[in-house]
Amino acid sequence: MKNLQKISLYFFALSLSIPFGSHLAHAQSVDEQGKKLFTQKAVPACAYCHSLKHADSMAESGPDLDSLKPDAATIENAIRHGKGEMPTITGLSDEEIKVLVKYLQNVAGQADKK
Repeated sequence: MKNLQKISLYFFALSLSIPFGSHLAHAQSVDEQGKKLFTQKAVPACAYCHSLKHADSMAESGPDLDSLKPDAATIENAIRHGKGEMPTITGLSDEEIKVLVKYLQNVAGQADKK
């Protein structure tokens, strides 16, 4: 019984060492995470300029992503380096950029996928 308590305590302590946000990231789907990145976390938020039906964004200053349906390399390059009048996007980790790219690949042009 004492060994079981030690093992339980070890796993509890181990769980505390893992950042809380990572638990949430795994619990949410790529589409849920991506929508939040698109609408809130990216600086500036993608939704300020780009239309994307899945994200309920009807902005008009940047290209409509549902019509454009950009490929993954184009999306990542635009996020990291800007494009035309679009500034470089900040506030995202490399992992979050991957999630945002995957999200846009999943939902751009898929208005019924909500």
